[in-house]
Amino acid sequence: MAAQRRSLMQSHQSWTDDLPLCQLCGVGSAPNCVYGPDGKGTQSHPNEDGHFRFSTECCFLYGVFNGYDGSRVASFVSQCLTAELLLGQLSTGHTDADVRRILSQGVCLSAQTQKIAERLKALEQEVSGGATAIVALILNNKLYIANVGTNRALLCKTTSDGQNQVIQIGRAHTIDNDDELSRLAQLGVDLVRLRQTGLISGQSSTRRIGDYKVKFNYTDIDVLSAATQKPIISEPEIHGGQSLEGVTGFLLLMSEGLIKALESAHGPEQVNQEIVAMVAAELAQQSSLEAAAQSVVERVKRLHHDAYVSGRQRAPHCGRHEDMTLLIRVVNYTLADGSLTPTQGGRIYPVSVPYSNHQSTSKTSVMLSLVMPAQGTLTNGSNTASTLEGDTPTAGQSPTATLQSTNTHTQSSSSSSGDGSLFRQRGSQAAQPRRGRGRVPPYVDFTQFYRLWGSDHSEGQGLSGDLGPQ
Repeated sequence: MAAQRRSLMQSHQSWTDDLPLCQLCGVGSAPNCVYGPDGKGTQSHPNEDGHFRFSTECCFLYGVFNGYDGSRVASFVSQCLTAELLLGQLSTGHTDADVRRILSQGVCLSAQTQKIAERLKALEQEVSGGATAIVALILNNKLYIANVGTNRALLCKTTSDGQNQVIQIGRAHTIDNDDELSRLAQLGVDLVRLRQTGLISGQSSTRRIGDYKVKFNYTDIDVLSAATQKPIISEPEIHGGQSLEGVTGFLLLMSEGLIKALESAHGPEQVNQEIVAMVAAELAQQSSLEAAAQSVVERVKRLHHDAYVSGRQRAPHCGRHEDMTLLIRVVNYTLADGSLTPTQGGRIYPVSVPYSNHQSTSKTSVMLSLVMPAQGTLTNGSNTASTLEGDTPTAGQSPTATLQSTNTHTQSSSSSSGDGSLFRQRGSQAAQPRRGRGRVPPYVDFTQFYRLWGSDHSEGQGLSGDLGPQ
């Protein structure tokens, strides 16, 4: 079996072309973009992100890779990793410890590929690039996550009380990660200088695949020169297995470019909740997982662009964005007739989660309740009636969708209420019909508009001054 893996990896043929793609998954992507003064965007380099999504008789395997300085490493790792994991390595008889060990070995690459990498050291062009990776494996209905670098995995699942819990699995390997700072401090790295520098050879990640130019020449890099061993490593952080038995929801794998684009546009406080709300909205409207994933990426791209051209507070942060990739994998999440019911009778309404600049989710569990107007659900700026049986709001009732964000690395149980006052206020206003007509009063008074419109168009038409919806 090992000889078969070596033969396939050394050949020019992409053996993964023959692997069955997972039909429970959709992927969306967008290339990098730099905006000019007129707001028009241009691509500054070829797309360097990569991904895979395979299913076999015993397991499902997914990955999102954020390449830099070229796509060579991302492409190579995706080929090597699938060969290491899907050609006889994994079986349903493996324990959690076995799976974690195999995942770790696979991401770190085998001894043979490490020797190849050593020989490539002499080739400057071939060793300069790198990649970060987030890999998900589902085996025996358990979820395992392997993370190297700055990509992100989110699991959204419905809890027993009907809430939607958003769990970030693992943390980015950057200088904002206390565990990474502790590891680097033990190697002799000056943390004060590292914080001042911020980036290491142009990248924020402290763990990367490839980038041998940095790994083997770290003594020539000022901020790393005091390290007693290689400070930049490719060892993955493994999480799992987490049982998916009885879970209803979806798994998201996101490249750093997607996360940073949304953070730049809206700030970092509620990015996880914002992404989940977008995904739920698109899943409720799109006819396929692929379309839903692509639509979410396009929405983030538009938010980033609009923040730049607005000239407002976030505009200086939005001059460019990197390649963006989003992988959505549904878990017992039924799509039917354009309607999605992930909350067992409730529904995640397609609205963006309100932001609160004074609120941070890094150490807390955040509850956000969105109360929508009673006459229908807001869908991409238009008001449409709910089509779910038994879920159509009536006057005086407002459906509530709740998102909960939990950091898996903390034990904090504190919670704070999201800024939902705007939705609650509108909901209470909309719930009371106008007397005599049985209609809900509008949120905006268009009287002046109709008066002006009528004065411009009333000639010869006999229009009265009482214009507007009748």
